[in-house]
Amino acid sequence: MPAPLPISTPISTPASTPIRPRRSALYLPASNPRAIEKARTLPCDIVVLDLEDAVAPEAKDEARAAAIGAIAQGGFGPREVAVRTNGIDTEWGAADLAALADSKADAVLVPKIGCTQDIGRYEEALERAPASLQLWAMIETCEAVFNLPALAAMARTTRLSLWIMGTNDLAKEMRAQLTPARTPFLPFLAQAVAAARLHGLTILDGVCNEFRDLDAFTAEARQGLEFGFDGKSLIHPAQIEACNAVFSPDAQTIAWARSVIAAFALPENQGKGAIRVEGKMTELLHRDQAEQILAVAQSIAELA
Repeated sequence: MPAPLPISTPISTPASTPIRPRRSALYLPASNPRAIEKARTLPCDIVVLDLEDAVAPEAKDEARAAAIGAIAQGGFGPREVAVRTNGIDTEWGAADLAALADSKADAVLVPKIGCTQDIGRYEEALERAPASLQLWAMIETCEAVFNLPALAAMARTTRLSLWIMGTNDLAKEMRAQLTPARTPFLPFLAQAVAAARLHGLTILDGVCNEFRDLDAFTAEARQGLEFGFDGKSLIHPAQIEACNAVFSPDAQTIAWARSVIAAFALPENQGKGAIRVEGKMTELLHRDQAEQILAVAQSIAELA
């Protein structure tokens, strides 16, 4: 393991910064034991065992049991393990939530959230679960995109801690086309990131369906980074390496962050709100950004 990146200044990490990197979240059918076994060796940050879209109705019960068994077996190392349940109104949802409340999963990912009452129902269903079990939600309905601020505010009073954009389902509801530029969804992506940041949620971009075209995937991941997403959800292991690269601070960014922090730490700059760093005017908000970058870089280095 390489030495952690040296940081000379104590870090005050914003609430929205993940405790650990969440660059890549790989969906896997919980009904596929070979895929689950392989996931224990993959460099993704999050494994999402799927009970919903990836599992046929007749296999739902078997998939639930497989997910619970895989979590009990462990072996996922530093990866977070979440389970995407069926909706609470489906015939499988209540059983999914009851089983996961007694499991050692890191998170329950729930689909097709629309309003704050939905979050409340899931919170109630998980009432007896340990406090460590997080509630994650898919933002993939037209109703949800018009309720983003209120939904994000639920993080203040519930175990809700992370959103994942569901652009495929949102496109279906809107009857919109999923083009490489994702033009119909750009306003919603920006609004979702802003709402998440306002209330301290981690937020992951939706999947890219082009798992054979890594150039197309990388372009979409970079677009997500530009919007401010913490990472991206994935449908194929081939996407992991590119995703991690995009959502990891590069050497130039890390060098900039160190120089900003060092400059503000100089005695002559104490108490100043703006200074010149490398020929550019730099404010305290840039120092805060630099501290966050180094916190993320340190966490990534500790995973290596």
